[in-house]
Order: sequence, then C-alpha cells, then structure tokens
Amino acid sequence: MKTNTKKITILAMLSALAFLLALLFHYLPIPPMVPAAPFLKFEPKDIVIVIGGFLYGPLMVVPMALVVGLLEMPLSATWLYGLIMNVASTCAFACTAAFIYKKRRAISGAAIGLAAGVIVTTGVMIPLNYLITPFFMGVPRHIVVAILVSGIGLFNFVKYALVAAITMQLYVPLKTALVKAKLIAEPEETAEKQTKMNTTSILVSALVVVACVLGILYLNGIIFT
Repeated sequence: MKTNTKKITILAMLSALAFLLALLFHYLPIPPMVPAAPFLKFEPKDIVIVIGGFLYGPLMVVPMALVVGLLEMPLSATWLYGLIMNVASTCAFACTAAFIYKKRRAISGAAIGLAAGVIVTTGVMIPLNYLITPFFMGVPRHIVVAILVSGIGLFNFVKYALVAAITMQLYVPLKTALVKAKLIAEPEETAEKQTKMNTTSILVSALVVVACVLGILYLNGIIFT
C-alpha cells in the first residue's frame, strides 16, 4: 500500500472512530459536569484526533476536526454554534499538542504537548464562550460571565486534562500496533526509553485523573462548597 494511501486510510479510520465515540457518549446517560451549562458534557473524541495529529502532524488535525464536527452537528441542539465550538476546542488542543510533539519526537514531548494543549484550550475557550454561548443558550451575557471561569473554564481544563491523561496511556500501544502492521514507520524512541517514559506517564496520568475527579466533584457542588 502506498504511503499516501496508508495515511488517508488511517486518518479516515481515526475520524470514523472519533465520531463513533462522540455518538456513543451522546446517547449515554452521562450527567452534565456543569449543572448551569448542561450542554457541557465529557466525550473522548479528541483522544483519537490528537493521536492522528501525533502520527501525521498538526495540520492533519484540522480536516479530522472538521469532518467529525460536521458529522456530529446533527446530534447537537446548538448546530452551527456547536460546530464552531467543537472545531475550535479540538484544534486548540490537538494542534498545540501535535506541534510540540513534532518538534520533540519523544514521549516527554507528547506529555509537554498535551499539557500545553490543555492550557491553550482552556484559555481559548473562555473568550469564545463569552462571545458565542449567550446566543445558543438564549440568555443575557452576564449569566454566562458568572460561570465563565469557575464553570466553563474549569470544565474545559478538567475535560482536556482527562483527555491528555488517557492519550498518554493509549498512544504508545496504538503506535506500536500500527508499526507491527507496517502501516507507519518504526518509531524513533528505543524500547528501553519507551518503558521508562511509560512508567512515568502512568504515574503522572494517575495523578491527573485524581485531580480531574476532584474537579468534577467541585463542579457538581459535592466538595469544596
């Protein structure tokens, strides 16, 4: 199979998987993390999209985000507003992470990229929610402002921290499987280096998950209120 054909095939498969995850989590009875903003729910499609960015570079994130966003749009009551927000948040996270990983092709580079992606996405989505959310919620802007940082901002931080932690656990096994299937080239990191970094990533990811669980409990008013 030619390189370009392999690339298009894998990106199409990843896009399809991302949409299936979005579809699954849309119909699962998952309560909103921010009661005042019920449209904010956790769904893991960006795990798949950022892995596509790690494999093929940050520019590949944009078409994946657009395709999945368009497929997902009919599921959302927010339609065009939801598409804009979905594509913006996905690109802010996955493009940032993939760009840094491209510059530093190691598991440590992936970790730094994912952490930067969490921060960039949280920062980007605050002004974007300020501008757009009042329109599709049908409420005055001051109501959105009241939950902008402690609600929407914290939600995006917790959501993408969870996405980053899960990505750290899935990326190396998935990349190894693709290498064995001869769908991508041999990774640059040695097996010994991967093992050391995987141990570190497991510990860091576990801490991130604990912090995110505490954040979810806070968002729902269960603790620290």
